Amino acid sequence: MSEFLDILTHGRRFKAAVKELSVEDLKDVAVKLEKIITEKEKQAEEESAVMAERNAKIEEIRQQMEAVGLSIDDLGAVAAKPAPKKRAPRPPKYKIEVNGETITWTGQGRTPTVFKNELDKGRSLDEFLIQA
Repeated sequence: MSEFLDILTHGRRFKAAVKELSVEDLKDVAVKLEKIITEKEKQAEEESAVMAERNAKIEEIRQQMEAVGLSIDDLGAVAAKPAPKKRAPRPPKYKIEVNGETITWTGQGRTPTVFKNELDKGRSLDEFLIQA
């Protein structure tokens, strides 16, 4: 679709693309494009009217708040919900040293390769438990 839009919006490329069309075909295309333009303009006007109505309601509410003596900050204190707190990351349950590097694992999710390799060699997961 992008190539189509490039041709449609570029003067010379568009002219080259439609050179095979007859005058009647070009008029048909022009009528269809005009219909699309009219629909787009109507849609934009409707959206503009909706936004104007919305802004008028907002202004009306702002004036009512001003008359009562409230501010936007007062609403924030009432309406704002505190963000849900993230849980703390899980503490590591297992650790292993490989080439001087300590690798830890919580015991959840996929088993890290270094642990899996050691388990395949016959070691027990209990050997890697972190003593608390």
